[in-house]
Amino acid sequence: MDGFLDTSTAGVTELRVHGVSGTPPNSMLNHPHPHPVAGDRTTGFYRRWWPSGRPAGRDADVPGVRHREAYAWGGLTSGGRTIALWLLLLPFSMANLAYFMLPRPDGGRRLRHTVEAAQRLFALLLTGTLVGALVRASVDLVGWQCTAAGRACAREGAPVWVHWMSQLWGTEESRRLAVTALVPLAVVGVLWAIARRTWRRDERTVLPPDGFGHPGVLLARRRLWHGGAPVWRLRSVHIAFALGAIGLAVSAPFARSAGGAALTVANAAVQVAAVVLVVLPGIGRRVDPEAGDADGGWLTRACRALEIAAPVLFLVTFGWALAGLPLGVPREALSAQLPGVGAGTVQLGMTMVLAVVVGAGTWALARMDRPAGRAADRIGRAAVPGERRAMGGMASWFTLMAAAGSANALALGLMFWTASFFGIPESPSRPADLGTDLFLDDPVWWTAALVPVMVAGVVLVAVVLWRIREAATAKLAPKLAASYGPHAAEVAGKWSLAALSDRAGLVLGLLVGTGLTGFAVVTVIYRLGLVTPVEGTAGLFATLGSWAMAAFAVGLVLLGRRTYSDSRLRRTVGILWDVATFWPRAIHPLAPPCYTERVVPELVARLDALTRDEEDQVLISGHSQGSVIAAAVVLQLRPAVRERVRLLTHGSPLCRLYAAYFPAYFGAASLSAVRDAVRWVNLYRLSDPIGGPVFDRADPFGPEDEPEGGRERGEGEVDVFCWDPPLWEAGEPLAAARWHVGYWFDPPYDEALGRLTSRS
Repeated sequence: MDGFLDTSTAGVTELRVHGVSGTPPNSMLNHPHPHPVAGDRTTGFYRRWWPSGRPAGRDADVPGVRHREAYAWGGLTSGGRTIALWLLLLPFSMANLAYFMLPRPDGGRRLRHTVEAAQRLFALLLTGTLVGALVRASVDLVGWQCTAAGRACAREGAPVWVHWMSQLWGTEESRRLAVTALVPLAVVGVLWAIARRTWRRDERTVLPPDGFGHPGVLLARRRLWHGGAPVWRLRSVHIAFALGAIGLAVSAPFARSAGGAALTVANAAVQVAAVVLVVLPGIGRRVDPEAGDADGGWLTRACRALEIAAPVLFLVTFGWALAGLPLGVPREALSAQLPGVGAGTVQLGMTMVLAVVVGAGTWALARMDRPAGRAADRIGRAAVPGERRAMGGMASWFTLMAAAGSANALALGLMFWTASFFGIPESPSRPADLGTDLFLDDPVWWTAALVPVMVAGVVLVAVVLWRIREAATAKLAPKLAASYGPHAAEVAGKWSLAALSDRAGLVLGLLVGTGLTGFAVVTVIYRLGLVTPVEGTAGLFATLGSWAMAAFAVGLVLLGRRTYSDSRLRRTVGILWDVATFWPRAIHPLAPPCYTERVVPELVARLDALTRDEEDQVLISGHSQGSVIAAAVVLQLRPAVRERVRLLTHGSPLCRLYAAYFPAYFGAASLSAVRDAVRWVNLYRLSDPIGGPVFDRADPFGPEDEPEGGRERGEGEVDVFCWDPPLWEAGEPLAAARWHVGYWFDPPYDEALGRLTSRS
């Protein structure tokens, strides 16, 4: 090709790995003409291309001497159009996050395995929650209620795509249920197809052999990024459970007939089998690529049998219902709502029991994992990361409860929107018009009544954070007067705002606590029958909540539709998945795919190619989430490669977020292992709401017990403080703050680059 493009691998390579939002290669390289040199459109390695020929200057690429390269992995989280569907899968991703947040203390193995089994079952019930909402919206509200003779969909002006069922089968319930069951079936089929495609593309990538092999460092274990078999097994179980739920909704209303009873028992058996399989320890166990899976044989066969039996049974149920199932009771005795066998009540009861079991188990593990009155260990002059545990080690449980809350919000939003679209949502507690009203159970209305309470919780959180920021600003401003003069208060406000991200645990705790308290109160009110959710203040709250949830469902659909066609919006929404899908699908296989299971092997292979000779060097420059990826990659490198690799991180959440919330994987052992493996420099700013120091603060604004003026830098220290905004000079305007971006334009970046790549 014309122009100049350096494709050589010898010499010193600065390999930049971007963070969230899929930073494009031209921004990473600070060059208008990036050109791919390896990889594909989804993930690729890029270098600078000069169309006018070979450039001059010390910053230009020189074949065999120095090169700047960028690795773009954002296509895995913000490039594909299917990200529009991922918005509906947030509860599943949160469940996976909760698994990796679980404390893993020495001596608590049996208890941890019990809690993990409970988490897997909880995740299965999350699938049941969303599939149950689809069933309620389609099979109950439309198939059983709206399209019945004389109901809302039978009237003139009803949508033609449901009106025909009323005209043709107004008194043939089983046929209407069979047709409307195709809607949740289609959604489950889409989830299965997406999960299978991404599983084949990403989670079956195998790491090269001979990695770090540190037995005490979980992040260094190759099995972590080798999830092909367990993800497949879990996916089979979840899909079978979902198909069983749909089949049960179609067959249960006819359980008084012989055929309906047989189908009901068979579909319930599929769900029971899924529950039994999902709690077995080996179902989600990951093994090293070369190791044999002792339990994999019979588990794989059992999952394969369930994977075949569930769709076959659904087809039988669908065909039998379409042919016509007898009611077994007089039509006059039929309920206005879809009859069932109490599966929803059983699922709710199991969810509540599991919430208590997981909470108690997590609390016990957190107590066992708590440091016994000791400070952070030290290696040489550099400190091992502090032993702080976010939310006292209970972050896993709070995140799992947030997953349940978000799943229920999605479910209720769908049901209220459906009832509002086809008729008028109504509670069975109030006299109603069977012609236009569509009934939702009282517990649904009580849950909707919690929405205004949650809004009040959000307002409370905002007030608490505002007061925290004001107090921090007032305390910090005098310390900044010497550096920023009259702008000290302004800079202190920016730094205090950035520091609020350290209060994420407080925010999560207040919101989850508000929701659980409200849920407990309305459960007591409902069980005791004190009031109905259609009267007085409770009725007002329930009505407001129903409108809000319907609007939420519509807004989510509109956002997904726009995300599908707008690449910039996909990158913005992708920020959420950049963080959530770093972790493998450990307990919920239908969550958005883990990009790291592809990114880590690709980076390991590229580093092998760039360090073939003893004189070669690679400096991995990881920004934000890229620093987390880089740390995981370093622990997978062969010893010969590690000796030629250097690490420069900036805007890194390694300690601030990952060590605090995922201490088992990014705690003292892992971060110290990274520091021992390669030479490392970490740049951070106090204006950065995401990044921070990894080991010791190097700024002069730390805790009161820090030495005045900060710590002295030593050769082995990792963290370097960057002023942001740049220091103020009298008579000049205050420079704009860069917050979390543009670290490679700061002078300390070039200094660190030179120090790490020097041969001395």
